[in-house]
Amino acid sequence: MKVYQYDEQPGDLRLPHYSGQDIEASHLPTLGVQYHSVPVHSPSSAAFVEELANSKSFEYRDEITYSPAAMGAGYEEANALNNHEHIHDDDEIRYITNGGGYFDVRDANGSQWVRIKVIEGDLIVLPKGIYHRFAVDENNDVTMVRLFKDADHITQANRSADTESFGARQEYVHALQTSSFPME
Repeated sequence: MKVYQYDEQPGDLRLPHYSGQDIEASHLPTLGVQYHSVPVHSPSSAAFVEELANSKSFEYRDEITYSPAAMGAGYEEANALNNHEHIHDDDEIRYITNGGGYFDVRDANGSQWVRIKVIEGDLIVLPKGIYHRFAVDENNDVTMVRLFKDADHITQANRSADTESFGARQEYVHALQTSSFPME
């Protein structure tokens, strides 16, 4: 995992957009983001993911591969959907099992993107209500396990004036202002 300030330049989100300004991984918890290194081929990995899912009462999971080979004509559409800034009303857990990509989350001021480069073995937990987006990296191939409380929470709410009033967003902003992560 590598964390840095997104360069805010227009262009394909699959490119690094490296600003030259690294951010310490220890900054992520101040945004409510949790990171774990979970080697894919380690015998304890499945148990760790299961324990994390159980601790959050997450009952639904799937595995998805974002690549032209796996998705065919739907690949660009899926990429575009993930590239929209959005929120969820539950935490989002993603475990990268192959390839790589970028999670972009808004900084504490909401004005700049913090880019998190993830690769195989990286597990990231985004708190409910955080504005974020995802992009496959320039290799156009990533496989991840996605975990949610239930199947109904796979949908996303793209950022709009309305999403500011969502309960999950209000909880996140309160936790950000009071440094009270993790949220329950």
